[in-house]
Amino acid sequence: MADKMDAPEKVHEHGAEVTPADNAELASKLVNRFAVWSGVAGLIPLPVVDILAVGGLQLQMLRRISQLYDVPFTENRGKALIASLAGALIPASSGMGAASALKAIPLFGTLASGFVMPVLSAGATYAIGKAFIEHFTSGGTLLDFNPPDYREFVRSQKEMWDSRSKKGAEASAEHAGS
Repeated sequence: MADKMDAPEKVHEHGAEVTPADNAELASKLVNRFAVWSGVAGLIPLPVVDILAVGGLQLQMLRRISQLYDVPFTENRGKALIASLAGALIPASSGMGAASALKAIPLFGTLASGFVMPVLSAGATYAIGKAFIEHFTSGGTLLDFNPPDYREFVRSQKEMWDSRSKKGAEASAEHAGS
């Protein structure tokens, strides 16, 4: 059963082949799901453990996107690329480290990081996933991925995630107030 869930299908249940548009839609849904799970992992109350959990989710997301685009995946290369891409987002990745470290301060730190860490984790995961979708769609592989080439793209995707998150929070607050 686990193999069936891990391996993306290249044929719809009615027998038609998956088109590039279908692939892009599947990959976007996958990125959205992993971004949400990364946000949840950001709630882990232990410093460093939360960052390791988010990194593991990002690596799993990259593996799954690679499968969708038939790009050979190696775990070590994936780890290196995610670390490089996260380094391109220095403010966000250092913010994640600071938010995680806040968890070591009893009560206040845990509360403060509980608000910040999930948003940073989800945003970074979303941006990283979208960068790899962009790269794989253009025919790239893990071997020719150059993180600095995607620095601006990643920033724009993170901003898009942040604005999506703010709109969702405003709509929830508005709905709760009525």
